[in-house]
Amino acid sequence: MTNHVHLLVTPERERSLPLTIQAMGRTYVQRINARYNRTGTLWQGRYKASLVQTDEYLLACQRYIELNPVRAGMVAAPGEYPYSSYSYHALGKPDPLITPHPLYTALHGDPITRQQVYRDLFRDTLSEELIARLRNNTNACVAIGNDRFKKQIATMLGRELPTGKRGRPKKQS
Repeated sequence: MTNHVHLLVTPERERSLPLTIQAMGRTYVQRINARYNRTGTLWQGRYKASLVQTDEYLLACQRYIELNPVRAGMVAAPGEYPYSSYSYHALGKPDPLITPHPLYTALHGDPITRQQVYRDLFRDTLSEELIARLRNNTNACVAIGNDRFKKQIATMLGRELPTGKRGRPKKQS
């Protein structure tokens, strides 16, 4: 996108994602600053990360991301956007940056049929409610999934998960 980036990542290790983002901040930003004779941070704010419940929400998140340039009016179809994984997943275009997620490969054993099944997912639009929920949860760094998933995460962490509601809690009467 012109002012932000979406990454749907399944890290191999616990610290992989934050260390990757940190390395980008240290090396990529320095190169851009040197190339364009500028100083300071390149990013507007810290990166935001949300856990995603794989079985129910991963493909919804992927559709949200790949349809973002269409919603923004940048392209007419998701395959037209050059920085999207849609061409890989739906059209079979090779991309060395993408490792297919097991949920994607489980769509079908045959790659051509799998791509068709993936394209079929885009026939139905995402509901405005789902778009708002994905956007709000991502912006608030809240887990994306059903209540059971969120309870499992809270149990694993040994604490309650944030609700995403900002500000001071309301006073009880």
